[in-house]
Amino acid sequence: MLKSLTTVGGNTMVSRVLGFVRDLILARIFGADAATDAFFVAFKIPNFLRRLFAEGAFATAFVPVLMEYKEQRSHNDLKALVDHVAGTLGMVLLIVSFVGVLAAPLLVSVFAFGWVMEGATEKLDLAARMLRLTFPYLLFISLTAFAGGILNAHNRFAVPAFTPVLLNLCLIGAALWLSPMFDTPVVALAWGVLIAGIVQFTFQLPFLHRLRLFPGFRPAPRHEGVRRIMKLMVPALFAVSIVQINLLLDTVLASFLQTGSISWLYYSDRLMEFPQGVLGVALATVILPGLSRHHADRDPVAFNQTMDWGLRTTVLLGAPAATGLAVLSAPMITTLFLSHSFDAKDVHMASLSLMAYSVGLLAFILIKVLAPGYYARQDTRTPVRIGLIAMVVNMAFNLALIFPLQHAGLALATSLSAFVNAGLLFRGLRKGNVYQPGPEWRGLWLKTLGGCAVMAGTLVWGMPSLEDWVSASILLRAGWLTLWVGIGMAVYAFCLYALGIRPHHLQNTRQA
Repeated sequence: MLKSLTTVGGNTMVSRVLGFVRDLILARIFGADAATDAFFVAFKIPNFLRRLFAEGAFATAFVPVLMEYKEQRSHNDLKALVDHVAGTLGMVLLIVSFVGVLAAPLLVSVFAFGWVMEGATEKLDLAARMLRLTFPYLLFISLTAFAGGILNAHNRFAVPAFTPVLLNLCLIGAALWLSPMFDTPVVALAWGVLIAGIVQFTFQLPFLHRLRLFPGFRPAPRHEGVRRIMKLMVPALFAVSIVQINLLLDTVLASFLQTGSISWLYYSDRLMEFPQGVLGVALATVILPGLSRHHADRDPVAFNQTMDWGLRTTVLLGAPAATGLAVLSAPMITTLFLSHSFDAKDVHMASLSLMAYSVGLLAFILIKVLAPGYYARQDTRTPVRIGLIAMVVNMAFNLALIFPLQHAGLALATSLSAFVNAGLLFRGLRKGNVYQPGPEWRGLWLKTLGGCAVMAGTLVWGMPSLEDWVSASILLRAGWLTLWVGIGMAVYAFCLYALGIRPHHLQNTRQA
């Protein structure tokens, strides 16, 4: 599992680094204005549905059933399941995409209601125009997630983990070479999203062919496996992606704030997603097939050990990532995005929301690890109840914090509600005797927090001032950022070593 995590995390890191390059190019070419706000709304709607449906409900319902077929049935039965799921999924998504294209103006009005209130018809029209191009992305990226689930179930983690790189390459190409061809340059990005969806899905098809599982696209909603997946999906549709729902609510409320708020939240969210993707998404990808296999084999000891490994890895790596993100928020934003289009005010505003998001980073990753503990056992109802509570908490925090903290208050509310979500998921697993932590956890927490405190103190004491970062050249800023990220990692690693943590603690269950 550690090898698989390294494979997925490494490919995800490549994707995230290219994502930073993409966002750097977007910030320098398009800045943070009304047109970019319109694109981010048009991209966020299908992207939200992707995370909610493709990577969320569908993945968590599909993989456990797929693993059961793989472990307990013949290859012909497995191939039939793949064909019928592909056909049913494709048919439903084709209809949804058609409706989404037709209803683009209505969807934009709902998700950016503040623009309706202020009569910003130009932004609404531009966003609806781009949404008609980006919405079909949902069809192709959902089929991509379907293909990735099959490959992950067969321990082919590298290909699905690399696939998101193609989205970044397509958007970079659209920004650099397509945008000059349009009267409204930002529209080129919408075309880039659509092209990326097609490329990502077709990229995985040869690898499915090697497994003799090339999808036949035969719709069969009454097939036993398809019906089980659909039944599991209904509650999972909401529960597994509650964090994404909260982020979308941020966009709706941010549309009532000053121009640029949506873009500031977007850029800070993108930076927060780097460690969340490299660690959180990688852990969720690796841990779900393993937990599903242990549940199918009726091995509760292995199930508990796998959960424990995932949680220990999250704490040991997620806590310093959150600390570093908070301390380095302004230097990161300055290094990556400061330009004539993305000025000092934009840097300051985006760094505020990034600090607020960093508060909840550990909780976001914990949710990725804890939720599969339910889905692997085909329990999708319990997370629904927890998700509803977290949703209500998020809205309460939003209303309480948006007035004093503006867009940063929305980010902080999302972080706080994520802790509520993670805490309730953890309590449910303990009460159900599904997972029981060992006595070493208190010492692990103390050592981790101690290392984070020393790392934060070192960075705050030694880094150049923000004024120096802003006035420095881009190459000097990049050098400084690389240096201080490396120093932070080295200080944290040294502290853990001095406190008795060794590399094998990421492998053996009861030694941390």
